[in-house]
Amino acid sequence: MTEKYIPEKILIKNARLSFPSLFQKEVFNGKAGKFAATLIIDKNDKEVKKQIDKAIAAALGSVTFKIKSDMICLKDGDDSDYDSSHGSWTIKAANSKRPQTLDKDKSQVTEEDEKFYAGCRVNAVIDFWVQNNEFGKRINANLYLVQFFGDDEPFGSAAEDVSGMLDDFDEDGDI
Repeated sequence: MTEKYIPEKILIKNARLSFPSLFQKEVFNGKAGKFAATLIIDKNDKEVKKQIDKAIAAALGSVTFKIKSDMICLKDGDDSDYDSSHGSWTIKAANSKRPQTLDKDKSQVTEEDEKFYAGCRVNAVIDFWVQNNEFGKRINANLYLVQFFGDDEPFGSAAEDVSGMLDDFDEDGDI
């Protein structure tokens, strides 16, 4: 008799937050998905990477079928189209239940607080689980908690100012 796999929750510290959908579920093709976020982890953080590798190995060790390496939610950011991921590891984590969202002092953060944004630093609690269904065989990550850790440069760029294309009007509305 084999032991039942019980995922171990791990704490990822000081990750960059990307593609956050922490208060409303992601929507794909008009259908609601899950609450989700991508965690960007510096490749120099060897301790966190060791924790992640151990948790993924436990998940992989619980299956009797083959899971291709490209079907594991841990990705090499150097292979990403996003410059913000280079030099990092990325993990997309999701959950059908909304994750806890906390501030540095562990107080609850709401969407109205506008605390979380793509690029901020967070701590997160995740675990890894095995998917084996009609949608494929893979290792995914559950997202349980996101704690604001600190500000950083927001990802993406600000809206471009194109107001210079407009003509000036006088008081009568004439150009």
